[in-house]
Amino acid sequence: MATASPAGRIAEEIVRRFEGLSSMRDRALGEGRQITRLAANSVRATHRGELDEAERLLAEAHERMTTLANELAPYPSIYWAGYVQDAMKEAAEAAMTLAIVADRPLPEPAELGVEDAAYLNAMAEAASELRRQALDRLRQNDLPRAEYLLGAMDDIYAALVTVDFPDAITGGLRRTTDALRAVLERTRGDVTMAATQGRVERALRETLGADLSLSDRGLSSDDEDER
Repeated sequence: MATASPAGRIAEEIVRRFEGLSSMRDRALGEGRQITRLAANSVRATHRGELDEAERLLAEAHERMTTLANELAPYPSIYWAGYVQDAMKEAAEAAMTLAIVADRPLPEPAELGVEDAAYLNAMAEAASELRRQALDRLRQNDLPRAEYLLGAMDDIYAALVTVDFPDAITGGLRRTTDALRAVLERTRGDVTMAATQGRVERALRETLGADLSLSDRGLSSDDEDER
């Protein structure tokens, strides 16, 4: 049996390491897709008001994410390749959306098990998700709740706009924050219009109510003024 040359032996060892790396990469991609799917379904459940279901889906996503992060500890090149961080961001976005809608404190990055850049980008996207909640509240004539959600969006934007570091550090946070600003301004316009319309309707009702009251007493507005 021929003995492999030194170059051949080294190449074989590297190939074995590549095989392990490739296998772990495939697993990370698959698990990342599952985590993203669970997170998206959790956000949808939150919007439907099914908070228990949203919580259940989040718990499964968090468990998968924790397991994957532990498995990838020996493979930093895969952990930081991008797709794992994207899955973390989606899970964190779902968690923060649920927390705000359920009137809970925002979870911390360590609590969610996500990296800082993924967390901040998730925060921006969670704030954008609140637009749907605000519009739903406006359709239900719940202006105070819509104003509260607008305030939550504004608070998040105000916090994120102060983070001024290169995209290589923040994971493209500047673009995500710019997108949030556009969503925030549209939502502000919708809430302001609803509030203005509400004030006009109340003024009209008050005016009509006064006219009706005078009519019930057999008096017109002019008669009342003459008296």
